[in-house]
Amino acid sequence: MSRNSHNVNRNSHRNKQPSRPANSKAGKLGEVRIIGGDWRGRKLPVLSAIGLRPTSDRVRETVFNWLQFEIPGANCLDVFSGSGALSFEALSRGAKHATLLELDSANAKQLKQNLQTLKVTNASVQQTDSLQWLSQPADEVYDVIFLDPPFNKGLMQEAVDKLFTSGYVKGNQAWLYLEQEKQLDWPTLPEGWVCHREKTTSQVRFGLFKKR
Repeated sequence: MSRNSHNVNRNSHRNKQPSRPANSKAGKLGEVRIIGGDWRGRKLPVLSAIGLRPTSDRVRETVFNWLQFEIPGANCLDVFSGSGALSFEALSRGAKHATLLELDSANAKQLKQNLQTLKVTNASVQQTDSLQWLSQPADEVYDVIFLDPPFNKGLMQEAVDKLFTSGYVKGNQAWLYLEQEKQLDWPTLPEGWVCHREKTTSQVRFGLFKKR
């Protein structure tokens, strides 16, 4: 989900995948596997493109083990949705609703098709520039927010800032999941917000944040 001309480049997605339209491999189908919940084992098609960075099964398994008691009934926001793997995982495990933000039109269409395939009625896909969307005052607040921007674009701090200043975070009750390049420091969060848990892989640093 992201921007126009130069914005498009900033927001190409990941498996969270940077969704990057125009390239020779764009449009080829890959797949993502749901690893837990009602749809455990289901495989969903995703559009492949150069630069797409799937959140691995291992990372997702860890994250949703951390959130096992928080996801049921949660209102979730998936800011840089890409393949939608985190949202589909959350819905499979009992989330009340998921809002997926995705810039690329073809990728957004695929996300909608996957929701239809699963007969999901409690999720919506917004084809939009994520940072522009977050700049608008919030119409609703979210219990769990997934924030996994495309790497090497410098989007994390701006996205975090907009989440809080625009009022999307549900106060002390919310959980914020961040995924970024392994070598980077965590972004600055508002006072009282701390890293509850974190881990790293060979390339990725991911963590769960909560207000103390």
